[in-house]
Amino acid sequence: MSGEIRFLIGGNGRRQVHFRADKANRHGLIAGATGTGKTVTLQVLAERFSAIGVPVFLADVKGDLSGLARPGKTHPKIDERVRTIGMDDFTFHANPVLFWDLFGKFGHPVRTTISDMGPLLLSSLLQLNDTQTGVLYAAFSIADDTGMLLLDLKDLRALLQWMAEHRKELSAEYGNISTASVGAIQRRLLILEEQGAEELFGEPALRLEDLMITDFSGHGVISIMDVTRLIHDAPRVYAAFLIWLLAELFEQLPEVGDPEKPVMVLFFDEAHLLFDKAPPALVEKIEQVVRLIRSKGVGVFFITQSPLDVPEEILGQLGTRIQHALRAFTPRDRKAVKTVAQTFRENPELDAEKVITELGTGEALVSVLDAKGAPTPVERVLIRPPASRIGPITAEERRRILARSPLKGRYEEEIDRESAYEMLKKKAEEAARMEAAERAAKTRRDDNRGPSRRGGRRRQTPWEAMANSIARSLGSSLGRRIARGILDTLLGGKK
Repeated sequence: MSGEIRFLIGGNGRRQVHFRADKANRHGLIAGATGTGKTVTLQVLAERFSAIGVPVFLADVKGDLSGLARPGKTHPKIDERVRTIGMDDFTFHANPVLFWDLFGKFGHPVRTTISDMGPLLLSSLLQLNDTQTGVLYAAFSIADDTGMLLLDLKDLRALLQWMAEHRKELSAEYGNISTASVGAIQRRLLILEEQGAEELFGEPALRLEDLMITDFSGHGVISIMDVTRLIHDAPRVYAAFLIWLLAELFEQLPEVGDPEKPVMVLFFDEAHLLFDKAPPALVEKIEQVVRLIRSKGVGVFFITQSPLDVPEEILGQLGTRIQHALRAFTPRDRKAVKTVAQTFRENPELDAEKVITELGTGEALVSVLDAKGAPTPVERVLIRPPASRIGPITAEERRRILARSPLKGRYEEEIDRESAYEMLKKKAEEAARMEAAERAAKTRRDDNRGPSRRGGRRRQTPWEAMANSIARSLGSSLGRRIARGILDTLLGGKK
């Protein structure tokens, strides 16, 4: 096919394996034991996509991938690999990068809102049971029906506290809201806050278009999110953010079918964390988003130690397979090796099951998709060396890159606009003033006149008025629905 866009993955002296850019939205997998070269393979793919004008997002779990921002240096082993693969035009070069960091230390801060995260993903993040998840869904419904914004953790805490205090008025419309369930959710939120998740929620929220830019030369910008601290202190927060990002891209991007190259590529390292202990409903929705996001032109690569870490329904959607060495020390390991070998299209010249345990560092079994979308026979290849630096950049180099970032100043200052916390606080203060005024008036009234009445009915407190307003808003065309993440509506729900 004339005009097709391809790039080299690796070779073995006899054959080279090239990746077709128009098949990138069929997704991919990079797997292998620790120390076998997965990170460098990720680096190679990221810079190749960047070179053809595709924006890339990747999570840096070890702090090694910042080297993408600087050119590599010659080395005898690199020179030897270049000759073996047969690369005639290899040169070292840097790549355009943006640095991101949830905590704002190693890059631009990354935030989303509680409302955008949605109750399904948040309940998984908090590891709630079914009853507690029901209460969390009720909280989001109340926020929607009353027009209260849930932006950060203090908004959600304030709303939950209010729900516990007014559970009797709310139960008729929202079901049983037990103080025990509210208390359990509040405790989980405190744990989440201690892990640093409070930094994730708030404004200004991340604008997806800032992850999808090219530089003045037409190269795709590589967004590198530092998660070295997050992966150890709060791995579930890391997983929740990546799932949210995938779902938001699906929701916001237009349909493009099968473009000649992807509009964006995501690399999810430590992919097993996305599925570890996730409820079946969440795994099902992740599987749906991965399948459907193909039509948006987005490619997703999962990086993990074993392909068996990825659910079978998702594994079956990953067209490109790059398998580094696996170890076979136990019967379970040997069974995994056999299973992985059987997932490749057979090559009569290669015993995949035997070779998987013999691969050297930087060597892999590779199968890509051909022009018809069918897997090619598996090949044993040396992965091409990256053109950028292998290993991290220095703190000073990072500082200089951040100083000239086109997004400098956009996300650094946090915004705290009026939302659920401020609204409920204002209502509480108003209620306290009215109650104090009523008590003062009562002391001045003659005992024989009795309590003050208006129209024969007792005045509603602001809390009662708000509860009744909630009930009235149900079914009313004036009830405003706040935008919710696609994960909560994908299976037949209405956004």
